Amino acid sequence: MNFTSVKNILLTSAISGLLAGLLLTIVQHFFVMPSLFKAEVYEQAATELSIPVSLESHKMEQWQPNDGIERTLYTALANISMAFSFALLLGSAILISGTQTNWLSGLLWGTAGYLVFFVAPALGLPPEVPGTEAAVLEDRQLWWLVTVLTTATGLTLLVFSRNWIWKISGLLFLLSPHLIGAPQPESHGSVAPQSIVESFITAAVVANLIFWLALGFFQAIFSKTSQTT
Repeated sequence: MNFTSVKNILLTSAISGLLAGLLLTIVQHFFVMPSLFKAEVYEQAATELSIPVSLESHKMEQWQPNDGIERTLYTALANISMAFSFALLLGSAILISGTQTNWLSGLLWGTAGYLVFFVAPALGLPPEVPGTEAAVLEDRQLWWLVTVLTTATGLTLLVFSRNWIWKISGLLFLLSPHLIGAPQPESHGSVAPQSIVESFITAAVVANLIFWLALGFFQAIFSKTSQTT
């Protein structure tokens, strides 16, 4: 990997991250945030009524941006930063694999990212609305990290390995975190109605799919463009 390759990855990741992050913000604004806002109302009501709820990841006393344009701007900034980081990983993986880059391969790489960073972890730790009972945050973070690493390893072995033994090993990597199981709270539940929880999860699944497909597409297109200039 020479300096030109590094420069191209940084440039394409910056552009791809900006566009995909903005797209994710728009999708979240119209499809994810409405359910989130409704859940926050129930969480606030539960807090005011002193209903005991385990909120490892949703502490009311923490600072939060004001609703409206301020919250949207902070969300966009966080999404763009996250998208840039994921684009760097995706671009590096594409370069190391040595595969041809086009819009179709970009969508496939985006799908792989979606499976690794969202689908696999969500099978054990689905997206949560505010006011949801949750296991200890550190335990969930560790399981998420292990799941991402084992899923990425498993997919790599299944797709790129020619030896069936390695392919079986890849399958075992994919299954291992789910056989162990994600950390769970002592009791499951949420102060928000089940309909809101289900609506939020569905919206999060769709929003992340759109995000990853867009990120893979942009990364492939701009990577190809930078290679020809």
